[in-house]
Amino acid sequence: MTAKPAAGDENPTQAPGSSTPRTPLLRSKAEAVPKRNLRSAVIGIVVVVLALGSSFFLFHIGERHDEHDHRVGKLPGMGYNTWNAYYCDISEDIIIKNANLMISLGLVDVGYNYVNIDDCYSERQRSPSGDIIASKTKFPSGMKSLTDKIHALGLKAGIYSDAGWYTCQLYPGSYQNEARDAKLFREEWGFDYLKYDSGYSMRPPHLFILRYDNCAVPFDNITRENIIGRYEPMANAIAHLSKSTGKPPLILSLCQWGREQVWLWGRKYGQSWRTTDDIGANWRSVASIINKNSFYAWANDFYGHNDMDMLEIGNGDLTFEEAKTHFTAWALMKSPLLIGTDLETASKKTIEILTNREIIAINQDPVIGTSVTPFRWGINPDFVSNDTHPAQYWSGQSQNGTVFMLINTLDEPASLTFNLTESPWIRAGRQYSVRDLWTHTNNGTAVRSFTAHNVPPHGVVALLLQDAGDEPEGLWPPCSVLEWCISQAGVRVDQ
Repeated sequence: MTAKPAAGDENPTQAPGSSTPRTPLLRSKAEAVPKRNLRSAVIGIVVVVLALGSSFFLFHIGERHDEHDHRVGKLPGMGYNTWNAYYCDISEDIIIKNANLMISLGLVDVGYNYVNIDDCYSERQRSPSGDIIASKTKFPSGMKSLTDKIHALGLKAGIYSDAGWYTCQLYPGSYQNEARDAKLFREEWGFDYLKYDSGYSMRPPHLFILRYDNCAVPFDNITRENIIGRYEPMANAIAHLSKSTGKPPLILSLCQWGREQVWLWGRKYGQSWRTTDDIGANWRSVASIINKNSFYAWANDFYGHNDMDMLEIGNGDLTFEEAKTHFTAWALMKSPLLIGTDLETASKKTIEILTNREIIAINQDPVIGTSVTPFRWGINPDFVSNDTHPAQYWSGQSQNGTVFMLINTLDEPASLTFNLTESPWIRAGRQYSVRDLWTHTNNGTAVRSFTAHNVPPHGVVALLLQDAGDEPEGLWPPCSVLEWCISQAGVRVDQ
């Protein structure tokens, strides 16, 4: 699974002749500037002065605006969500217990800072004045008391709602109450984050997939909206509330299930958007989500992230290697990382995976917001969807080098080999030091190619490659990519 020292082409041979000097870059000569008449010159000067004045004015208008610009969610959210571990069996004691465990287990130290409550926290009916009421049995101290305790621990708090009449478990939704609920969640209850279910699909009703995507969707003749229009009222309510109070807005997580190409429009309304149906605690579900996201991983960047759903690490029948792959893919594809297991019973291996600092550092990179993307699918022809065998070879940028993710999608051990320049972020003619982000070891230098040996079934290799200077002289062939490799004398090496 690790590189050998000088792990380039196996025993690259010396070139039959001496190396050819590099052709210098061509520089174009400066062209003569045509003469202008006086009138044209005066007009030109006036235009330039007006343009500079306008730019100066707009620049300073923008500066003043930025002073009050409370953008949130630059990086993928990290924290805890109650749903995968507890479903509806939640209480204020369970929330505070897991918040304290996040601290004692070292999860807060590596970046997890949100404690998010999912569905089933309220009474079944709103109050006579129209507000959502926290469950008197589950949260007897009230939501403000709960968020005060969470904030006192140095953490942030998240809540859940739905853009329909009801939530998925038929508690009150926020449809036609968006402004009221945004104010309740943020100002009165003190939450920092809102997971917001909703959806409407244009799929014909005769298909197996139901015509509605999420929960408790009002009839078409009531909303007269598509799915975008169903998120807009809450997004607007959050923005207006932030403007009126001068406080940062709620982070808005669109729990949208990947319908109607949300990766094209989601960042206009929220900071993350679900891209698939709900995750399951098994390899089939994890592989399917990786496969689907391989086709729109390009949509990730600062302030907007594909949400691959909450983590199932520590749940179900995922093996240790499968759980590592699950975590690596979510982190390197810049998904929010929301723990979904009972931390009181979490194993040491579960915590080991969740606290891998080197993997988390890629997810939380403050300089590079984009994610890894596939450069070769492997088992399948490139750009072919396969839920059981997703893309195997991925790479991306980071502030410290080029990141590679290799996934063995087979049910047996396999070696995975690639040429370095298959990644668009690697320079030809250079060699690269290799850092393994799971063994936390420096594993020599890769020249032109790399092989990860005996990767376990459904296992992953995560690497950070850093430029280590020119590759050794005299390697043959003289090009890492042979196609149209040609000498200065016009002799093609690939023929």
